[in-house]
Amino acid sequence: MHTGPLVILDPGHGGADPGARGPNGAVEKESVLLIARIVRVELERQGYRVLMTRYDDSNPSYDDRAATANAHRDAIFISIHVASTGTIGTVHTYYYRFSSALPTVTGVASIPPPAPPGGLGLWEEVQLPYTDASHRFADILELELAQRLPGSPATSSAAPVRELRSVALPAVAVEISSVLVSDPNTLLSMGPPLATSIVRSLQTFRAAGSAGGD
Repeated sequence: MHTGPLVILDPGHGGADPGARGPNGAVEKESVLLIARIVRVELERQGYRVLMTRYDDSNPSYDDRAATANAHRDAIFISIHVASTGTIGTVHTYYYRFSSALPTVTGVASIPPPAPPGGLGLWEEVQLPYTDASHRFADILELELAQRLPGSPATSSAAPVRELRSVALPAVAVEISSVLVSDPNTLLSMGPPLATSIVRSLQTFRAAGSAGGD
């Protein structure tokens, strides 16, 4: 039986965009795809529905990734990255930070955004009404991660993570440290605690009545 919202996992980079590269062979696009697969299996084992923005070594555009997310209402979007630096074995969680020139909007949009015509950035500010919900979920998730991965911060941070800007859902990015590991397989061990933290965060987030959508 499925539990809670759909979880949309977004492995960053892909295709011709490798992301960060480490001196010992770690490549971000490969690591995040494998981690997303591990997280997906665990979430599904816990009864959650999971969708990924890519399942192979492809590189969907930002609008394509957003379109995958925006086709759903009761969902949470989580973009997964590996940092080029940082304390190995820690995770930082981010929500989208808009320019101060943009207006502050409280609450969650009640209707899905229209699909943007090719080449036009009509989704540039779609995340704006979801910023509060994204911030709350990011803080909940970061606290869970800090309990399982010592050295991770206790609160999330705001950052202009491009994958989040066009998503009309609560959306966060997690950045795992780092490609500087001596063995790239070490990064895969981050999958299970990340999955457990996501499950517990979803439960807390929904219990507080914070999840948007129908």
